Amino acid sequence: MDVDLRKLRYFVAVAEELHFGRAAERLHIAQPVLSRQIRALEDELRAQLFVRTKRSTELTPAGRQLLDDARPLLASADAVRRRVAQAARGPKTFTVGFMPGITVTQVVRAFAAAHPDVEVDVIRTTWDDQVDVLHDGRADVSIVRLPIDQQGLSIRPLFEEPRVAMLPSNHRLAGKPMIEITDLADEHLLQDPDAVPEWRDIALELRLGHPKPVPTYRSVEEKLEHVAAGRGVSIIPLSVATYYQRPDVSVVPVNDLTTNKVALAWTATRRSRLLHDFADVAAAVEWAPSGPHSGIIEE
Repeated sequence: MDVDLRKLRYFVAVAEELHFGRAAERLHIAQPVLSRQIRALEDELRAQLFVRTKRSTELTPAGRQLLDDARPLLASADAVRRRVAQAARGPKTFTVGFMPGITVTQVVRAFAAAHPDVEVDVIRTTWDDQVDVLHDGRADVSIVRLPIDQQGLSIRPLFEEPRVAMLPSNHRLAGKPMIEITDLADEHLLQDPDAVPEWRDIALELRLGHPKPVPTYRSVEEKLEHVAAGRGVSIIPLSVATYYQRPDVSVVPVNDLTTNKVALAWTATRRSRLLHDFADVAAAVEWAPSGPHSGIIEE
């Protein structure tokens, strides 16, 4: 049995929304049509994917497994379409993903000089999609900040740098020459606690519970607006703090934080010589993580 990609896309929309009406609006189809397609998919897979009541829609264990498998499968299908369309358009295009704050000019120029027949493009990524752009074909390589899900990827380290605390300018610790991560244990961290495990572990121990949920901030600018407003603190790489200086936010070194590591990533199954050529060029470039135009990104 072949799995219908269209039905898989319908399934993922419902699984992410957990509401057939909202999923139908997102897909621009009628809700009865969506319901029929999901039932047809369940019949084809011989598995119930959702439990529906008058009040809620929830995934079954089979549905959760399908969601885990469907996302990378759909991303691969998107990548195939993009690469075939790109090949049909000719000439060769090579796209580099980069996070806000990273300057890729030097490596892009060096690579373009070595491959004058290749059109080099760049695409700005975020903490949420720095890996997705590889799996769905939007980028050939991506300069990422670890940790990431490395499954299916080839990784080449580039450099690492210290992280610092971003505090409101009127914070009790603002202006200190150095602090410890324990000094921030009672603060509200404005990012995923897993991105700062040193803070997460101390906060969990002291509070005997989970830190309160963190809204999703898609840019360092947005995050710093909340810091300046006194809604919490953030831990970011030193050069990002330098790049985004502002008078209402104080940058404070943290003594016992591990460094952040920056790496080049690409899809492991691809065999293009250009990928390895770019990796060699990136490895040879002298990245300068201390200045306002350095190759560093946000958390």
